[in-house]
Amino acid sequence: MTLSPSSPADAVIAHLKSLRTEENLAGMARYGIETATALGISNADLRRIARQIKRDHARALTLWASGIREARLLATFTAEPKKLTLETARQWAGDFNSWEIVDGVADLFVAARLETDLIPEFAADAREFVRRTAFTMIAVCAVHLKDEPDETILVWLSLIETHAGDERNFVKKAVNWALRQIGKRNARCHGPALSLAGTLAASTNRTARWIGKDAARELTSSAVRQRLNI
Repeated sequence: MTLSPSSPADAVIAHLKSLRTEENLAGMARYGIETATALGISNADLRRIARQIKRDHARALTLWASGIREARLLATFTAEPKKLTLETARQWAGDFNSWEIVDGVADLFVAARLETDLIPEFAADAREFVRRTAFTMIAVCAVHLKDEPDETILVWLSLIETHAGDERNFVKKAVNWALRQIGKRNARCHGPALSLAGTLAASTNRTARWIGKDAARELTSSAVRQRLNI
């Protein structure tokens, strides 16, 4: 089946189902990817399909509603950021069941410039993958929002400190990621991030201590210091 920008959602889903690959599912599961609704299609192949069908927001909403892992990833790749609403973002967040989906959607949410509303809201949400979204978004913002004032990024260090004790695997890794990305943003952000890493490394909380030590290890590396000229 040949897909095009005019292909409707049902045609895209039918094409995805024709590509189902059972042998890939076990490998995905080993990486913590939820496979209950998965077809076993690689992200590289999904990116190729996304380039074929282009962006179409209405179709992306229908793809997401299908519940199929690959269709939802295609939805994140082909939704139109300017048309994404807070209501839809919150609705999608309620469906999150995998770090992979979260990390794909976080890019979209930042591209839609929903970070000011969603980061504090999602950080306060007790659901594991929703909270992960907040810190993944922080990491994305630190890297991609180059024109934003550093103060906009640094304000989120307080959220990192608040939730550094969350021992759930997919949360603590995102918190760590956010801290490291802020610290690597530039020399101005490096100091405050490294200072927080030091504070967390001295914590009596095991999870916070791991986050702090791991972040400090990278932020004090020669590679980072040379890149930031510090």
